Amino acid sequence: MADAHAKPQHDYHIIDPSPWPFLGSVGALVMAIGGVAWMQYLNEGEFPLFGVNIANPWLFFIGVAIVLYTMYGWWSDTIKEAHEGHHTRVVSLHLRYGMIMFITSEVMFFVAWFWAFFDASLFPNEAHQYARAEYTGGVWPPQGIEVLDPFHLPLYNTIILLLSGTTVTWAHHALLNNDRRGLVNGLVITVALGVLFSFVQAFEYIHAPFAFKDSIYGATFFMATGFHGFHVLIGTIFLLVCLLRAMKGDFTPKQHFGFEAAAWYWHFVDVVWLFLFASIYVWASVGATIAQGH
Repeated sequence: MADAHAKPQHDYHIIDPSPWPFLGSVGALVMAIGGVAWMQYLNEGEFPLFGVNIANPWLFFIGVAIVLYTMYGWWSDTIKEAHEGHHTRVVSLHLRYGMIMFITSEVMFFVAWFWAFFDASLFPNEAHQYARAEYTGGVWPPQGIEVLDPFHLPLYNTIILLLSGTTVTWAHHALLNNDRRGLVNGLVITVALGVLFSFVQAFEYIHAPFAFKDSIYGATFFMATGFHGFHVLIGTIFLLVCLLRAMKGDFTPKQHFGFEAAAWYWHFVDVVWLFLFASIYVWASVGATIAQGH
């Protein structure tokens, strides 16, 4: 009887009290307020809070540090729970449901940026409602805007991401077949390709013939592609953590949700980029002036 009371007779894992949800919420709040304060600082404005001007970039980075620490602590606890055998079949299924819901929320996040882009591009005559009319001239891309050559660096980055999708799939199949060397090699190549993509995009941004604040074209372009680039960075870190765990021998063919979640996220990043490349780079450049050397 005592053993029956001590050992739960169900597949669910009742976690111990955790500080991470509260600490993560605090970090997100500090980061949001800090972001506003940073923008006010860039505009040489003020942001008074309780009588103190907090218009500076430091509050934002403090929030980022809190969020990163929360991620490290929370996911470390999750890994520990998995090693202790708490991730039963039912718990693992619910973890997958959670990751699916998270990716769905990310899809809707990008839908907003695509909506903004297509609203401005398909109805350029109405752009004066939210930007100066001379920014569009009733055409898309706006008059005076030279666009990037979609078949130069953007195509190069498309090939990089498509290759990374195949290498992460290779790593997944290697794991399922208990091929540790194939798992590690596949992840090493995927992480390297993710880093290469970020460097190419940074180079593209530095040499872009238009700026964020020049027109609504620049605003919609940099918001959509910039947030995708941020997701590539997050996904690269996600896969790097999986690589370090794989080198420690953490994953098994039957229990590897951490890697599976990272692979799902990376495939999501791939698919979003294909839509970005087809619409913002290729479709929007039809009939436009292509910047020389870009």
